[in-house]
Amino acid sequence: MPAPRILPAAYEDILNIADYRIREVGPNSAETITNRLLDTSDLLEETPLIGPLHHDPALQSMGYRKLLCGHYVCIYRIVDDIPIVYRVFHESQNYTADFLWEM
Repeated sequence: MPAPRILPAAYEDILNIADYRIREVGPNSAETITNRLLDTSDLLEETPLIGPLHHDPALQSMGYRKLLCGHYVCIYRIVDDIPIVYRVFHESQNYTADFLWEM
């Protein structure tokens, strides 16, 4: 399977998460969560179906999956055999509505 693509919006999410962690917890925490999120995304290269189909019927009908990384959720789907990470949200966010609104 090809390497996963992380779209610019997802990279921006990861940077925002890191910025938040720097302010609230410190730079070590920011580095740790950034590495964990990127490592989790890398899992998609070998096991693209590791994340279940999303529980939201609208996202599920479009083939979106979710991959958990601690308190964060990576929203992705497979397009032409390439796992594509669209966004990364904190589990406490109403991310389903936000993500659908963006589409």
